[in-house]
Amino acid sequence: MGVESLKIVVVSPECFPLAKTGGLADVSYALSKALGQLGHTVKVFLPLYQSVSKSATVKDSGVKPMQIRLGEKSLEVGLKVTTLSGHPAEVFLVDCPLFFDRPDLLRDRNTGLAYPDNDERFILFCRASLEFLRELRFEPGVIQANDWQAALVCAYLKTTYADDPFFSKTSLLLSLNNLALQGIFPKASFAKLGLPEAAFSQFEFHNKISFLKAGILYADILHTVSETYAVEIQSSPEFGHGLEGVLRHRNNDLYGILNGVDYTEWSPLSGKYIPVAYDQQSLSEKKKNKQTLYQECGFASDKLEWPALGVISRLVDQKGVDLLFEAAEEFLKKDLVLVALGKGEAKYEHQLKELEKRHPDRVKVFLAFDERLAHLITAGCDLYLMPSKSEPCGLNQLYCLKYGTVPVVRATGGLADTVEDFKPDGTGTGFVFKGYYSFEFLEAIERALEAYRDKTRWEKLQKNGMSQDFSWEKAAEKYVELYRLVKKLQSV
Repeated sequence: MGVESLKIVVVSPECFPLAKTGGLADVSYALSKALGQLGHTVKVFLPLYQSVSKSATVKDSGVKPMQIRLGEKSLEVGLKVTTLSGHPAEVFLVDCPLFFDRPDLLRDRNTGLAYPDNDERFILFCRASLEFLRELRFEPGVIQANDWQAALVCAYLKTTYADDPFFSKTSLLLSLNNLALQGIFPKASFAKLGLPEAAFSQFEFHNKISFLKAGILYADILHTVSETYAVEIQSSPEFGHGLEGVLRHRNNDLYGILNGVDYTEWSPLSGKYIPVAYDQQSLSEKKKNKQTLYQECGFASDKLEWPALGVISRLVDQKGVDLLFEAAEEFLKKDLVLVALGKGEAKYEHQLKELEKRHPDRVKVFLAFDERLAHLITAGCDLYLMPSKSEPCGLNQLYCLKYGTVPVVRATGGLADTVEDFKPDGTGTGFVFKGYYSFEFLEAIERALEAYRDKTRWEKLQKNGMSQDFSWEKAAEKYVELYRLVKKLQSV
């Protein structure tokens, strides 16, 4: 390569296809893959969830189990390992059945609420990841910790392991994928960390503690997943969720890098999960995927010429679900169909099913996370709706661009950085609105429907989007620049 390769550890609560609740899983998988393909040595640390045991061949790592302290108690923790097809990184799995052998990753599916012991689960995960790194004798040049679940890695390395020669050359990057999720727990949880009382102020957050706040203060460098989001999270509580002051304090250490797309997983030409492959030169084949989607949804074939609108989302406030419901009754008066895929808060799931009941011939709802359906909706729909209140980066709009499915998005975070509003001169890749108001959302949808009726303009718009390159190779090179920057700063 001519340039020194790096030893990189990615500590993450999710990694596709082993464990997924959202886009972080795709990012963990694709970034580690791209870094490996650039010649760097990458290892991923992930909890051994029930879903991992069911979907992967898990082997013993050769490292003996150990005891990890949690306040006054101690738990035995093991380390397993697996590999992913076509992926250069080893995935090490922190094994503690008491904490991770559960049907869902973060929430109790019966109550819809977060597991009450999530503090202990991820204290153990972070502490065990560092201990097992020592046992593996893999000295990382960089550890990238993802979100609040891995943020304690930063806290431990700068306190408990501050004088450990094994980690003396390790730089810490904390990735902020979503400031709305901070790992906030009662003050009593601090005692479980095993840290000195002097560290409490780094965690203190409105009479509670925040794992993410501590990670932000302890990390060497901070990264978030779009340039616009990096600005937004410092600007107001709407985006910073109470951490905007802390982030302004670390302003010089905060960088935005757009997520990429793994085009081996998300390409209409690969035909993965979709019945008919296509590209810009065979765009007419896209309609065959729409036919299959209609069959799965039970839509009448005489509606095939109607525009199909798609939504794939976690059903939470941040994703603009309220705005979708406000606008839906109005846009469903038009000749179009709506297909929605997602899971989330019970109230939103109920509202979606009620919408389906009111419009059974033109609305289909799938309350699930399903890769095959996600690909089919992406390929089979004409328009994709993403009215997010806040969107750090967003991946689905990037997938849709490559599939010739035109996104309608609100100008926030990564949506503002990746979708260009379509103009009369034929430039642009989608339809963008700014204010969080249903009338603005509806105006953007109407502009999209107007363009859809002009087949020449529509095909131009589709091909504009399909020509965009958001590959992980490009994104990974920017991450490597950031890794090298933090190492250079530390050596000064």
